[in-house]
Amino acid sequence: MLGRILLTVDALGMSVGAVVNDCFNETHMFNPRWPPHAKFHNVQTVLLAVFLAALTLYYAWRPARTPELRREFVFVSAVTGSIYWIAGLLSILPPGTMGVDPEFGGPAFPQYKIFVGCMAAGLLGAWMEYR
Repeated sequence: MLGRILLTVDALGMSVGAVVNDCFNETHMFNPRWPPHAKFHNVQTVLLAVFLAALTLYYAWRPARTPELRREFVFVSAVTGSIYWIAGLLSILPPGTMGVDPEFGGPAFPQYKIFVGCMAAGLLGAWMEYR
């Protein structure tokens, strides 16, 4: 049960965090300096987070008829719960990318703490459920 709760924390961090931090503040959607195409990709990323979070929750809490099927569901939940965080952590690697725009205090990458924390919660939860 604790494992499923940790997978839920992962999913909530992904969905609620993306919506709140990427849609409802001055650094992203309400930034007048952002061109429309950047906002398009922002919404695309937020929707991806919401869909992955929904899949994570679905497979974390879906009843399984057999222990083998339960393990498969947990594995899928771990994968869907990690993809967004892995992509976020890798996004800082290409030259010219920043976690925070200069006008808001960048270059910086404060998101890594949340990315690692939520991903760790999900993976630990999956491990607890899988074993």
